[in-house]
Amino acid sequence: MNTVFEALAHPTRRAILEMLKSGSKTAGELAEAFNVSKPTMSGHFSKLKEAGLIHADQKGTTVFYSINMSTLEEVLLSFMGTMGVAKNGEGEE
Repeated sequence: MNTVFEALAHPTRRAILEMLKSGSKTAGELAEAFNVSKPTMSGHFSKLKEAGLIHADQKGTTVFYSINMSTLEEVLLSFMGTMGVAKNGEGEE
């Protein structure tokens, strides 16, 4: 869970996830949205992959990224549990 929160701590990585909500995008499409170097974008992609928040699929020389909703759901449910919030939205007693 710490790895996920660390990945989500950076605004660029959160923006990448926001962009991926609408579907898969190439590395180039994502990089165009940010005024940073290729190595910096690569680092953001690596951090998100390491946390399990995105999938990378290579087709030829193009890398397509997509969001991994199962990891997000798992972490949110776990976090809610540590905060004493039950799945139905009520606090545990």
